[in-house]
Amino acid sequence: MTDLTHGHVLAPLRWQRQVKLPPLGASLAILFLFALLLAALAPGLFTRIDPLAIVPREAFQPPSWAHWLGTDQSGRDIFARVIHGARQSLLIGLAATAISMVIAIALGLLGGLGGARVDRAVGWLLEVLFAFPSLVLALLFVAVFGSGVGPLIVATGLGGAPGYARMVRGQVLAVRNAGYIEAARALGHPTSRIVLRQLLPNAMRPLVVTLTMGVGQAIVWASALSFLGLGARPPAPEWGTMLSMGRDFIANAWWLTFFPGLFIVLTTLATTVTGRYIQQRLEGRLP
Repeated sequence: MTDLTHGHVLAPLRWQRQVKLPPLGASLAILFLFALLLAALAPGLFTRIDPLAIVPREAFQPPSWAHWLGTDQSGRDIFARVIHGARQSLLIGLAATAISMVIAIALGLLGGLGGARVDRAVGWLLEVLFAFPSLVLALLFVAVFGSGVGPLIVATGLGGAPGYARMVRGQVLAVRNAGYIEAARALGHPTSRIVLRQLLPNAMRPLVVTLTMGVGQAIVWASALSFLGLGARPPAPEWGTMLSMGRDFIANAWWLTFFPGLFIVLTTLATTVTGRYIQQRLEGRLP
């Protein structure tokens, strides 16, 4: 009896203590993001329907077994378009966040390490950029360089850069006089090595959570620009463009805008929940 208890009861308990699963909300968020990434990489695993195939006789079909999320004004399958649109939407979110961080790291390092005059100049530049709302700044860029996925990514990245730059600058100022930085200087390490191997990794570590949540925010901003007709051109299966194409029929065909909007909200929520979970793990607040 003792062997049976120790062999079949205590072993699972020891396994549970060693393998700590995420909470239910974080697990669902991570699972959703994994499925979304899989849809972006291999949409054929979810649907075989061409997202651009026009079938006029099936226009404005409500959700059914034949068309899970309904069809649009041209008879295109909404589910297929949402699945194939995951690639463009995730690409826009990731690329825009990457552009924001490249600009933010450059300005943050200049402000934190360039001396008092350079710091004041960077601070003044950030104040000027903050004076323009992110959406207005992105609108100005798109108005000058035209619409399309490329300008949309750059415009969204520029809109988010000032906020990231201020955070990077603050982290650099907090880390630059740390003991390990002073020890590296005393050992005669070159400045570039200290910045790349010591200062920058430690300054960026607290921003991992912000980057995770920033992808969802970038998707929202890009979708807003696409909704205004300044993003991907129709009939591209991009979520913001789908919202723009369906807004004229929202009274009679609610599914045209509901499902693309739902995926935008779920993606933003999933990135936020995942970011919070990563933050709690890094801070050791989870049991």
